[in-house]
Amino acid sequence: MAAHIHQFLCRKDNFGVLVHDPRARATASIDAPEAAPILAALAAREWALTDILISHHHSDHVEGIAGLKARFPRARVTGPAKEAAKIGCLDLAVGEGDGVMIGGLEAKVIEVPGHTSGHVAYWFEDEDILFAGDTLFAMGCGRPFEERFEVLYQSLMKLAALPGETQVYCGHEYTLANARFALTVDPLNAILTERAGEVARQREAGEFTLPTTIAIELATNPFLRADDPEIKAALGMAGADPVAVFTKLRKRKNRT
Repeated sequence: MAAHIHQFLCRKDNFGVLVHDPRARATASIDAPEAAPILAALAAREWALTDILISHHHSDHVEGIAGLKARFPRARVTGPAKEAAKIGCLDLAVGEGDGVMIGGLEAKVIEVPGHTSGHVAYWFEDEDILFAGDTLFAMGCGRPFEERFEVLYQSLMKLAALPGETQVYCGHEYTLANARFALTVDPLNAILTERAGEVARQREAGEFTLPTTIAIELATNPFLRADDPEIKAALGMAGADPVAVFTKLRKRKNRT
């Protein structure tokens, strides 16, 4: 693996992530939730910021752009073309299937609308790494603020189809709360029960719960398993369409 990845907290529970190509000395910030911790992380590693990859327009993912550009004015800001007007400072607007080079590392753009209408994820295929923003979380998913439930479900299915070994970095440290909810709708899942215990131990120790993998999510994330008979039974929806099951799951999670 050529890429060096550094993950750290911003704001209250946002993740900052730096992706570094040591050969090209190129470094990208995945989203820009807060400038100060990102700048501190760059300085500690003596990395120069060359790129900022934005997943969507929400303020807790873009508020740090101005501060980062003040320190690294030549850093290129890349983000979803469908949200360019809302973000307002994109140097490169991208959509489905586009490629973005960070030095010698290529990120493929996957459009994943649902949480917002233009949300994108960045898949470094050769590195087996996905930056999912607020679409897919460990044992959870984002709220569909700007699109219908079925749109978000189809976006999640796109990500679920990626190779199982793909490491998934998400926008927030929500894993413990997501695990607790998942157990309420998938109580017979032994893998989930074991994972929830491990997550509780990690958080007690102050450790991060990410990255996860696609394979782990397929086994434990109820929002990726809306076609599972045991989850349908737990919801009283035996035989129901997966989109209907997903919708009920997401609405129930909204109330927790």
